[in-house]
Amino acid sequence: MASLEMNKVAAALLTAGVIAGTCGLAAQLIYRPAHHEGENIYLFGSASESGETAEAGAQEASLQEIGPLLASADPAAGEKQFKKCAACHTVDQGGANKVGPNLWNIIDQPIGDGAGGYAFSDALSSRSSEVWTYENLNGFLADPRGWAPGTKMGFAGLKKDQQRADLIVYLRGMSDNPAPLP
Repeated sequence: MASLEMNKVAAALLTAGVIAGTCGLAAQLIYRPAHHEGENIYLFGSASESGETAEAGAQEASLQEIGPLLASADPAAGEKQFKKCAACHTVDQGGANKVGPNLWNIIDQPIGDGAGGYAFSDALSSRSSEVWTYENLNGFLADPRGWAPGTKMGFAGLKKDQQRADLIVYLRGMSDNPAPLP
């Protein structure tokens, strides 16, 4: 009797396997994925290493000018936004670098100059002749990998203009001598 029950269980498992295999084969025949040469998949809203995506270009073109938003920005709201950044950055004067550099006195400082001993990616080091203006910070915070293709920063960016303005005003205040607002 036990042998008959074992045969039934074995037959059920074998039948289930055959059905699953047949369904998988049928699905592959019906739904063939299209493979396109040179197409990339972006995770977390990041751009490719080359940074040349229509989405990044469209976002950069649609960024609202940050100057007018800074006048009404709320540093307390920016401090809350900074909590997303605090896992990788510090803002204390003389603070240590973490995964990302310390951001004390970031406004009007050279981009990617390696001050403080932080090893910036080539994407930022190559821009060391530029400074972190309000507009540069706005673009970078909106889409780090679109603004600086190849950056090590894995954050997808802040999509809302007011959130970026609040964060920038907060960062502005992290200085002994805050840069004047535009």
